[in-house]
Amino acid sequence: MNIYNLTREELEEYFISHDSKKFHANQLFSWLYEKRISSIFEVTDIKKEMLEQLSLDFSFSKLDLVQVERDIDVCKYLFELSDGEHIEAVLMKHDYGNSVCISSQVGCNMGCKFCESGRRKKVRNLETWEMVTQLLMIEEDLKARVSHVVVMGIGEPFDNYDNLLRFFQIINHPKGLAIGARHITVSTCGIVPKILEFSHFPLQINLAISLHAPNDKLRNQIMPINRAYPLKELLPALEEYLKRTNRRITFEYIMLAGINDTDECAKELVKLVGHLNCYINLIPYNETNNLEFKRSSTVQIMRFYDILKKNRLNVTIRREFGSKISAACGQLRSKKEEI
Repeated sequence: MNIYNLTREELEEYFISHDSKKFHANQLFSWLYEKRISSIFEVTDIKKEMLEQLSLDFSFSKLDLVQVERDIDVCKYLFELSDGEHIEAVLMKHDYGNSVCISSQVGCNMGCKFCESGRRKKVRNLETWEMVTQLLMIEEDLKARVSHVVVMGIGEPFDNYDNLLRFFQIINHPKGLAIGARHITVSTCGIVPKILEFSHFPLQINLAISLHAPNDKLRNQIMPINRAYPLKELLPALEEYLKRTNRRITFEYIMLAGINDTDECAKELVKLVGHLNCYINLIPYNETNNLEFKRSSTVQIMRFYDILKKNRLNVTIRREFGSKISAACGQLRSKKEEI
């Protein structure tokens, strides 16, 4: 097992089971995430015999960084996994800090028609350590701290639920990466049972819903998940989530020219979510050569925005990053593996 799979509490159990002190868990977390050791034998405050046992029981390996594409205020990272598969992460520099969008799976089975990741099916879930070390390696490249994390890269996070929660516990822990829960966001396309389960998770992680359509007919066409969990099931689940957590929901809405960007769609969206504690993030579409969808014009995006704003919805237009790099989610992986 990789050492970066373990939460602090699991490390406590490990040390206790080896007749050692549980406070060594805090010490080891500090060495791993604050001092960033590359070998267990760099640790100086745990007995040598215990370090040797740790070296036998755990791997301390990280991912292989194989490519970085850079543009103004953005870097896109391509990592190679131990089985030869590839994943991506994106660093975005904001005035409030450095935000990283990580992947949670190799490929994705949700099949959203506009998504490059969904074009290439799921190979497997990422283990917790493969999510954690995306952040560690980006911080190493950046030589600065990551302050915000978004799980919105390749994969459907709630389809890798257990590993996802362990990831949150590790990066949020004060001796881990110490990233505040309210600076962490997870995005789902709408797996209703997991949304309800997540409403009981003790950390105040932000929830984003990849909505992208204001009615079932259109959502069925571009997001197959809607056939399993249609809006008549998704909306009540979100209402229950809001009741339990009192935390605002974000709706992600990719603007696709001539498909979901009409004035009528904007008015339907107002009726659909206007009663919820939410805000809407309009996303200009990143086009890819492998898919036929086109981004909405700036004029139409602003018309859509104005309709929502006039109806008193909290709405933003996502700042665009990476116009000179493989910006679409999964695009860099596809370029690497389909050569």
